[in-house]
Amino acid sequence: MTLETTTSHTAHKEEAVYVYEAPVRLWHWINALAILVLGITGYLIGSPPPAIHGEASAHFLFGWIRVLHFSAGYILAIGILFRIYWAFVGNKHARQIFMPPVWRGSFWKELFHEVKWYAMITSEPKKYAGHNPLATLAMHVLFVWGIVFMIVTGFALYGEGTGMGSWQYTLFSSWVIPLFGQSQDVHTWHHLGLWVIVCFVIIHVYAAVREDIMSRQSIISSMFSGWRTFRDDKPADDERH
Repeated sequence: MTLETTTSHTAHKEEAVYVYEAPVRLWHWINALAILVLGITGYLIGSPPPAIHGEASAHFLFGWIRVLHFSAGYILAIGILFRIYWAFVGNKHARQIFMPPVWRGSFWKELFHEVKWYAMITSEPKKYAGHNPLATLAMHVLFVWGIVFMIVTGFALYGEGTGMGSWQYTLFSSWVIPLFGQSQDVHTWHHLGLWVIVCFVIIHVYAAVREDIMSRQSIISSMFSGWRTFRDDKPADDERH
């Protein structure tokens, strides 16, 4: 007598979408390092460390702080130009933070849903292949325009050192400093911009970790692999538009 037992297993299915292309991921991490260097050195430039004892010619501490700040600033500027270029030649997710669809009623409806989700007023988040609407708008306003503001004011201040006739002075210092009133005003706004970026980075890291744990899709690992994985088989909300 033969006894046959049939056991059925439900296969685990993990949907995945390729979201972040390699150039975007590379830019993201280089950009993060540049912002870290700029933040630390910028703070030290605004609040210099105590003087070092000994012969001045034997030390170059503040000089290295400035060299690192200016080098990271050039990397940031070149990186954002490359990122703008890739927004045109990359996939649709590459241009998302540059062109939030603010003309759509559904965008604002989903944005307010995300506000309630982050405020823990609603119990379930929506599902997105790319950035959710709140993240898209925050990245566009605080990051894209914030970085552009820091680059423009930074080169305006740098142009004072390179002097009249330099491209930094001609393209930036010649109009930015008069626009703000005087050099010290540009310094003040540039320094305030540092704290805006610091606050953005803190919120960005917090939101990424929180969403990686609580949302319906992967977040942090996606910026390493490029692939967005999901915890359910329902269609992504941003793929319906």
